[in-house]
Amino acid sequence: MTGISSETANDDSTRRMQDEGKLVVSVCHGPAGLLPAIRADGTRVIQGYRLTSFTNTEEAAVGLAEKVPFLLETRLRELGGVFQAGTPWMPHVVADRNLITGQNPASSGGVAQVALARLNAALRG
Repeated sequence: MTGISSETANDDSTRRMQDEGKLVVSVCHGPAGLLPAIRADGTRVIQGYRLTSFTNTEEAAVGLAEKVPFLLETRLRELGGVFQAGTPWMPHVVADRNLITGQNPASSGGVAQVALARLNAALRG
C-alpha cells in the first residue's frame, strides 16, 4: 500500500483516465493508488467521488491498524473522497461515474460485474 500511494508514475495515468472518463477500478487496498493523483488545478482526482476501500474497522480487526503507515479509509476521506463503508467482510461495491471501487476481497466479483456491465454498455453505444 505504501508504494502505490506515493508512486508518481501512477498519478499521471490515473489523472488522465479520470479526466477522460475511462473506467478506473480498484478493490481493497488498491484505492491507495488513487492518492497521489492530482489535477492541474491542484484538486485530487478522488475529490467529491463516492468510493470505498478496506475500512478502518477491517484494518483493526486483522490487527494492522497500528502497524500500517496510514489508514486508507481515513486518508481517502482527508483527501476529499466521499467514503462509503459497508458491513465488514461483506461484499460492498461503490460506483460513481467512471470510478468503481470494492471494499475488500469479497467485493471483487461485484466490482468485476459492474465494470463488465459498464464496458458492455459502452460497446453497445
